[in-house]
Amino acid sequence: MDPELKKILDELARAFEEYKKTNDERLEGLKKTGHNSAELEAKLAKIDADLKRLDEEKAKLEAKLNRPGLVNGNEDPVKAEHKGAFMKWVRKGLEDGLADLQLKAIQTSVEGDGGYAVPENLNREVYSLLQKATPMRNVCRVLTVGGGEYKELVNKHGATSGWVGETDARAATNTPSLAELTPYMGEIYAYPQATQRALDDLFFDVEAWLAAELRDAFTLAENAAFTTGNGTNKPKGFLAYTTALTADGTRAFGSLQYLRTGVADGLPATDPGDLLIDVVHALKAGHRGNARWMLNGLTLAKIRKWKDADDNYLWQPGLQAGVPSALLGYPVTENEDMPDVAADAYAIAFGDFRAGYTIVDRVGIRMLRDPYTNKPYVGFYTTMRVGGFLKDSEAIKLVKCEAAA
Repeated sequence: MDPELKKILDELARAFEEYKKTNDERLEGLKKTGHNSAELEAKLAKIDADLKRLDEEKAKLEAKLNRPGLVNGNEDPVKAEHKGAFMKWVRKGLEDGLADLQLKAIQTSVEGDGGYAVPENLNREVYSLLQKATPMRNVCRVLTVGGGEYKELVNKHGATSGWVGETDARAATNTPSLAELTPYMGEIYAYPQATQRALDDLFFDVEAWLAAELRDAFTLAENAAFTTGNGTNKPKGFLAYTTALTADGTRAFGSLQYLRTGVADGLPATDPGDLLIDVVHALKAGHRGNARWMLNGLTLAKIRKWKDADDNYLWQPGLQAGVPSALLGYPVTENEDMPDVAADAYAIAFGDFRAGYTIVDRVGIRMLRDPYTNKPYVGFYTTMRVGGFLKDSEAIKLVKCEAAA
């Protein structure tokens, strides 16, 4: 095992033992005095932050260790030539032959509004960084399409069957019904800027700088749209779809089922694990194999304190390489765009997000070089088209902070 990974796992184990000890002490004091100790609450919050940090460090290091290398050291010469010309354009604004090289390398020409398509390897790097930094991209299905329009047919499960004797008449059965789904698309832009002096510096890694700047600019806007976006000039987030209390097969197609916390503006104070168990079993067994929890860090901090009837903590850290932290045995994705615990908030989601939500990227990131608007800075106006839609509304369940009927 990698020594750095082993060190993190050991620290994670020690932190969790300290967390359990402190929380048990807090609960015991609460029973005796009827109120929480401020000192223990502060200590618990500090350990909770350490657990989160160690969990994130573990995930990053595992991703780094598992990153595949090159199959061979050879790069497509046409694409390499295109990349070289593109980087000259970035640094110096030289366009000589770039349009022709772009056409040969990625089969696209300069559009009427100017600018150039980012080379394929830099394009992949940006998407790779987005995949690592955006919680929704990590767990949802991601497609890349060439055209501006994408449609998908999904089965609404309307087929029926029946049992008959050998000579009995066969009544007509229902046929499956299909629905056509299209993503809610939008154009997202970024405008990173650097001085011409920096661009002229041969030791300035322009490619890495651009990739990191675009990741930082796109990540926050993207993830918020995939989670809560209203679908107007942006993807429609899964929390923006209609919801209902009714179970699968009884509510309108495209609407998500939610379960109540039983508390108007919070989470249940007694037997909280029962709510999570109900959520797990509201999801069909076929979706549970790839299911995970999604919630923000503040909500997770509350749930880390929960125990079952046998005094076991519901949340457990992943203390082995490749094993994620889990809640009731299911992985947890922290998504800071999930709502905080509050009245009428959908604070927790659970399901197979890869089956439930689809992200659609239109191939290619385009860039326009602007050395004039903000001298002495050179700006790089960069755009990409991305969309998203709820594909299977039976694959995701929500928990709403709402009193019981």
